Amino acid sequence: MSNKHSVFSLFLLFCLTTALAQTKVSGIVIDDTKLPVPYANVQFKGTTQSAVTNEDGKFYIESPNTYKTLVVSFMGYKTKEIELTKAVNYDFTITLVPENQLKEVTIYTGKTSKKNNPALDILRKIWERKRKNGLYMFDQYQMEKYEKVEFDMNSIDSAFMKRKIWKGMEFIFEHVDTSDVTGKTYLPIFINEQLSDVYGDNERNKKKEIVKANKNSGFTGNQQIQAFIKDLYAEYNIYDNYLTFFDKSFTSPLSRTGIDVYNYVLRDTAVIDNKTCYNIVFYPRRKSELTFKGDFWVADTTFAIKSINMAVTKSANINWVKDIYIEQEFDVVNDSVFLLTKDYMMSDFSFSKKDESKGVYGKRTTYFRNHKFNQKKAEDFYKADVNFLDTSIYQKDDEYWRTHRFEELNKDEEGVYKMLDTLKTVKKFKRLYNTVEVLASGYINYGWFDYGPIYSTVGYNQVERVRIRTGGRTYFGPNDPWRLEGYTAYGFGDDKFKFGLSGKWMIDKKSRVIIAGGYRRDVEQIGADLTATNDVLGRSNASSSVFSSGSNGKLTNIQLATASIEFEPIKNFRVKSGISYRTLRSANSADEFSLDYYKVLPTEFTPGVVESEVKQGELQFEIDWTPKRQTIGYGVERDVVDNPYTRFFFRLSSGVKGMFGSDFEYQKVQLFYRQPLIIGAIGRSYITTELGKTYGTVPLGLMNIVPGNQTWWQIENTFGNLNFYEFVADEYVTMHWEHNFQGKLFARVPALRKLNWREIVGIRAVYGEISDENRAINASGLIYRAPENVYYEYGFGIGNIFKVFRLDFSWRGNYLDLPDARRFAIKGSFGFYF
Repeated sequence: MSNKHSVFSLFLLFCLTTALAQTKVSGIVIDDTKLPVPYANVQFKGTTQSAVTNEDGKFYIESPNTYKTLVVSFMGYKTKEIELTKAVNYDFTITLVPENQLKEVTIYTGKTSKKNNPALDILRKIWERKRKNGLYMFDQYQMEKYEKVEFDMNSIDSAFMKRKIWKGMEFIFEHVDTSDVTGKTYLPIFINEQLSDVYGDNERNKKKEIVKANKNSGFTGNQQIQAFIKDLYAEYNIYDNYLTFFDKSFTSPLSRTGIDVYNYVLRDTAVIDNKTCYNIVFYPRRKSELTFKGDFWVADTTFAIKSINMAVTKSANINWVKDIYIEQEFDVVNDSVFLLTKDYMMSDFSFSKKDESKGVYGKRTTYFRNHKFNQKKAEDFYKADVNFLDTSIYQKDDEYWRTHRFEELNKDEEGVYKMLDTLKTVKKFKRLYNTVEVLASGYINYGWFDYGPIYSTVGYNQVERVRIRTGGRTYFGPNDPWRLEGYTAYGFGDDKFKFGLSGKWMIDKKSRVIIAGGYRRDVEQIGADLTATNDVLGRSNASSSVFSSGSNGKLTNIQLATASIEFEPIKNFRVKSGISYRTLRSANSADEFSLDYYKVLPTEFTPGVVESEVKQGELQFEIDWTPKRQTIGYGVERDVVDNPYTRFFFRLSSGVKGMFGSDFEYQKVQLFYRQPLIIGAIGRSYITTELGKTYGTVPLGLMNIVPGNQTWWQIENTFGNLNFYEFVADEYVTMHWEHNFQGKLFARVPALRKLNWREIVGIRAVYGEISDENRAINASGLIYRAPENVYYEYGFGIGNIFKVFRLDFSWRGNYLDLPDARRFAIKGSFGFYF
């Protein structure tokens, strides 16, 4: 393309991106020493429309109205007015001059006084009244809600549009627009709209949202993307002390602890909607902390927030997110009631935080209207539906949406529906889309059949050596009422084929009544989990690791047949009962590992009778309670939204001697409890405890093995310094505690601050015992050892290394004199974390 054509293309792009707004200004604010002025206020004169410069002094502000004057101010500097000679004004350099040269040093540090600060007096009034404002003023409330979520590629330029990857898809660039927050060009690629009714009862602390209509484009059938969107935009209340975004706890500017992490400046007073309001600017006291910069307007009598704008600072320790911008508006219903009417949030996702880096905008806009109060509902009204799918909400026509939307779509938002419908017919786009879907789900789709999971194709362990696996599942859609899965595998070390087959059928959708059954013949590391699943296709990470930190041949040949029925009488409360039959035999007799037991005990006159194979039938009853867990889909299998939630799991197992030739009679009780704890600005803890007891006499194959970890990788709920079978028990209690400071401590060390590492500390402990009867029938050659003196280990980890890697270091606290005791261990793990 010639230079003339390039200039013409850029001119067209410029015209397109400036057509929707009347006034746009971008630039940088500096002082008289040419240094940037962060957190300065930039405002259209005579309005409340404003922006705050970032840490580099840069800003962008836009309005659909025409303005001729820009006002720039910061405490200690003379306010400056800039005349705007045209509608679009880019790359301004604005210099502020100090009011008093003697105060310049104090002001440049950015710290504001915690004493005699009128802004803090107002903040304390907000704390006093925050539970007496808005919806909290009423016993019950209800309202209509409209939510729009949009994803856009950003920083679109001519070079980007010319890339070969877009050949045949050039028509998508007809929808390029400009962000009113960052001033960057962007291309809409996904949009989702939802209309719902929201009900709340402050007396009962209950809330319910009933969706009336939903419409989206782009990735309608992809459960992983839908789960990501749902997790991305969690509900929050600006009055709360901490706001959770991207699994991180940000200190709210209205928090009671805000004084410790924010600077506050009372900047202005104005009459808004016939109410006198104060304007307060806030910005962080320190870098790298999870805080915001921005300003808010607050009423002078009720001390309710009228509007607030805030953005996450670029130095905040958060991955893949370059900018977060939040804007909320509250309407005055009468002289004392302020209600949230608009909530806007924009996130700029990118691999780099550099200004010129390309990425994706994620934008959510929510409107509320038609509020009603003190209309009490019956208690059952707020009971959550277990598995209700109303397909009619996805079938509303265009006329319905034109009538019921709270605001009209702009031309590019309307165009994205048509653009994506057209895009789906392009073969190149189909290939790109399918590739992303395979990487996300691990399955390759062929019509109604999914091949995979591809990540399990190759493995390695001591017995099988190199192992290859192939398999698949039926897949007609995310709401399938039934599913069949199967696989076959081959180990080159033991020269054996393995296989598994399972099926599930949801016979009642409302209460999620599911019957399931399956059969597996394979090699397994039993004892890798204390409360292990009976899923016939489940396979322990410990038995298929490519890298191990020591020799381990203590593997078992297992044949397992199961049948079960489960239902969910209450949302997230699952009850299951089942029956299973398994045979267990050592997979590695050459390594002198066996599951032998005395079928007849030896006496003074006889050597006893030894059996090498365990045959056991078992009945199970389980309760799995996961309050506040969010799921995607309504089929027999659902995806879980990756929000931390509490889990309570109970299992009662009963071995029935004689059933299918079973050898043992016993009862086993097990309990698992996991609790995440958000501890304000200092991070998040996870506490996990497991306990259990076996009543009856059982051999090694049916004992509880304290789960060790002989791989180089971190495996949840295992002991990193223990080898497999180092401790066994028939009565046990474990406790795991881990706390992630999310970079809070490293941020205080200048040499480490820019690395954005995150510090983790933890401790793990277990107590257990073994009965004399279970010791007596042991003929395996393994010395039974129970952690009667409470085994423990402790350590710390460094997370967020290169944004995706974590390294954990742990030390054994006791039992140091045992053979092959590992006093110190290093484990690694990969993960995608914000």
